Amino acid sequence: MRIFQNKPRKNFYEPQKQVKEIQNKRISTTLSENLVDLYTLFNHTPDLIVRHLDIQKSGEKAVLIYLAGLTNTDSIHDHVLRPLIYGDEDKKNPNLPVSIGHVGSSNYWTELENSILQGKSVLLVEGRNDAMIFDTQGWPQRAIEDPQLEASLKGAHQGFGETDSRNIALIRRYIPSRELKIKEATVGRRSKCKVSILYLEDVAHPEVLQELEDRIRQLDVDAILNAGELEEFIEDNPYSPFPQLISTERPDAAASHILQGRFVVMVDGSPAALVAPVTLVSFFQNVDDYGSRLLTANFIRLLRLLAFFVAILLPSLYISLISFNYELIPVKLLLNIGKYRAEVPFSPLIEAFIMEIALEMLREAGVRLPAPIGQTVGIVGAIVIGQAAVQAGIVSNMMIIVVASTAITSFIIPNHDMSSAIRLLRFPMMLLASLFGIVGIVVGLITLIGHLISLESLGTPYSSPFAPVYFSDWKDSFLRVPLWKMNHRPLSTRAIQAKKQGSNHPQGDEK
Repeated sequence: MRIFQNKPRKNFYEPQKQVKEIQNKRISTTLSENLVDLYTLFNHTPDLIVRHLDIQKSGEKAVLIYLAGLTNTDSIHDHVLRPLIYGDEDKKNPNLPVSIGHVGSSNYWTELENSILQGKSVLLVEGRNDAMIFDTQGWPQRAIEDPQLEASLKGAHQGFGETDSRNIALIRRYIPSRELKIKEATVGRRSKCKVSILYLEDVAHPEVLQELEDRIRQLDVDAILNAGELEEFIEDNPYSPFPQLISTERPDAAASHILQGRFVVMVDGSPAALVAPVTLVSFFQNVDDYGSRLLTANFIRLLRLLAFFVAILLPSLYISLISFNYELIPVKLLLNIGKYRAEVPFSPLIEAFIMEIALEMLREAGVRLPAPIGQTVGIVGAIVIGQAAVQAGIVSNMMIIVVASTAITSFIIPNHDMSSAIRLLRFPMMLLASLFGIVGIVVGLITLIGHLISLESLGTPYSSPFAPVYFSDWKDSFLRVPLWKMNHRPLSTRAIQAKKQGSNHPQGDEK
């Protein structure tokens, strides 16, 4: 059976040539000619609405063009169609028949096409060579909800949505200052995605802003659909396991970073905002740290630091102690471990890999399934598989304890991207421990530290404030001092206004 027949083929490139010709030309004064060009541009677009009307005030014929689903129909009917058809004038602006908030104009088809695709409505009038553009966007959007990945006990229960204008409004609620500036760029030849950079003009460093702008504007891609894609394009080292930008869904967290002199990047259509530049310490801080009491906040931060090392090193330490350095284990404990390991046919490395991979599979299954089912699968699966594996002699009891402890400590890290990086680092550390024992772990740690020192985030040292050493930034690192003593912004942000305004406190100031 022949699929392709020898039939005359149409020239599929001819419509594209016509579209490019129309995009480069100005609109005509003849309405019928403009409609022909319009239908050529938006061929096979059933959601394109073309409303023919007669303007009551002037008697001119016109058409209103918009895409259904991307516009607010109530706004179009009440503030555009009604004034045009029935002649209802705006008392404040009697010369302007339309009472919409913002009205623009253009006489190029490229700008009109982009406006329609952005949810705006376009009015073409017979005899005029320019079109009116109305801001009537109104696509479907969800309500403001509590962030799913960044739960907070004392912070606000508001999360970003998929509309950048609403997300910016949430940040302005925290920073009602005229110094809060926004720079916009369009990324993607097809998606035409709007990217916004938020910062404080009198605080943020202009060189860092220029570097961030250059990286965004130089992107030549087909589309950017979410903030994660943009992050991979603009980060310094995409091959590093460590994230170099913070992704947050919390407006209060984003506002806090802006006040420290950092930049927040928002992608229209994505509920996450990117924060840059950042350091390793930034991923272990949480908004609750500043709303909790001092001793409680410091205790929790120390727990996170401990969890960081336990999640990376515990499986590898178990492998090295069982395979090489068993003389470091107390005799009674060694005999107890040996009794259970006598029935296990695999080496400690294979045993650890089996359980770690099984744990990652259970974790991924719990994330992809609906919430009630996912929790059940995670808990029941871990208990059943772990107990069955021990009874079958595939793994030992001690390995179950090690893997469970590692999983718990990885959940303590407040940032999801950093937690994922820690989970990945366990596997090369386990391999080094199985080959060289404690020496392999030390070599792995030295390599890890060297990588952290060499890493940068928009030109900012990732390991700051420890390498290079900024003693003043130690006030808010893995421990924090009282809030009235943190009267300077972090030096790692290179803020041009280092001292916080209104930071003096009667209990003391920085000496």
